[in-house]
Amino acid sequence: MMKDGLGMSAEEGQEEYEEVQADLRKKEEEEGASGIADAEAATRPAVPRYNFLRKYFSRVFLQTLTLTFLAEWGDRSQITTIILATKENIAGVIIGGALGHFICTALAVLGGRFIAQKISVRTVTLVGSVVFILFAISALLFKPTDS
Repeated sequence: MMKDGLGMSAEEGQEEYEEVQADLRKKEEEEGASGIADAEAATRPAVPRYNFLRKYFSRVFLQTLTLTFLAEWGDRSQITTIILATKENIAGVIIGGALGHFICTALAVLGGRFIAQKISVRTVTLVGSVVFILFAISALLFKPTDS
C-alpha cells in the first residue's frame, strides 16, 4: 500500500473517478434508450421483460443493498446480534441493529464523500498504509491478553 501510494500521481484518483462516472452514465443511457438496435430485432415478437425490483428501485439502491447484505452476512456483528436476540427483546434488537447500521453507513457515506472532495487518493492511501503499519507494530508489541 505504501509503495502504491508513493507511486501515485496527485490526480490519479480523480481521473479514475471521472472515468467510472462516465462509464456509469453511458450504461444508464444505453439501458434507458428505447430504440430498437437492429432491423432483425424489430421482426421478433416482443417478450415482456418485467423486472419488479428495477421498476420500483434505482440501480444504485439495489447494488448497495446487495453489496451490504453480502458483506454483512455472517460477520461478527451479525453473530453478536443473533446472540443478543436470544437473550433480549427481539423488537429492540431489530430496531437497534437497523438504526445502528444506518447511522454507521450514513457516516461512512457522508464522511467518504467529504474526504474524497478534500483529500487526494494518494494521501488517503499513504495515511492508510501508515495506520496499517502502526496496527502491525502494536500487534507485535502487545499480547491479546494484555489490558
